[in-house]
Amino acid sequence: MKKKRLAIRTVILLVLAAAVGYTLYANFTKDDIQRVEVGKTAPDFALVDMNGEKHKLSDYRGQGVFLNFWATWCKPCEREMPYIDHQYNNFKDQGVKVLTVDVGESRVAVNKFIERHNLSFPVMIDSDGQVQTAYGIDPLPITFLIDKDGKVVRSHTGELTEATVRQFMEEIKP
Repeated sequence: MKKKRLAIRTVILLVLAAAVGYTLYANFTKDDIQRVEVGKTAPDFALVDMNGEKHKLSDYRGQGVFLNFWATWCKPCEREMPYIDHQYNNFKDQGVKVLTVDVGESRVAVNKFIERHNLSFPVMIDSDGQVQTAYGIDPLPITFLIDKDGKVVRSHTGELTEATVRQFMEEIKP
């Protein structure tokens, strides 16, 4: 009986130690994520879109950039995509560039998503997570508005409405 109690107590202590260890690990690593600050220069990056075209953020100086991070499994992301696409078509000739970054899913999944929603703006995949890390992405969707000088003027976490997308693009129009 004593051996059985000792074994049960040992298992309980191990589970508690693991829970405490995980909590400490999660809290310390979470603090390492630093969000891009409003008013600061947006971190530069270079990614290739689904059509094979390279996009380097710094190449868009002089234009406003609507930078959106998303995933195919994210329902709010999916709901806002038609709004972003519609406003992209309204603003693309007014100096506003839309860049969207999928958070590391497969090309097949992203291409199916693009086809299903008939998206016309550049879609890139951050397969190694470096851009996500640079921008402190968590949770999705998150959008950064970058002005013509490359400064972050706003970030928005959560689903966007079409009116909000239009307002944001007006805000960064050069």
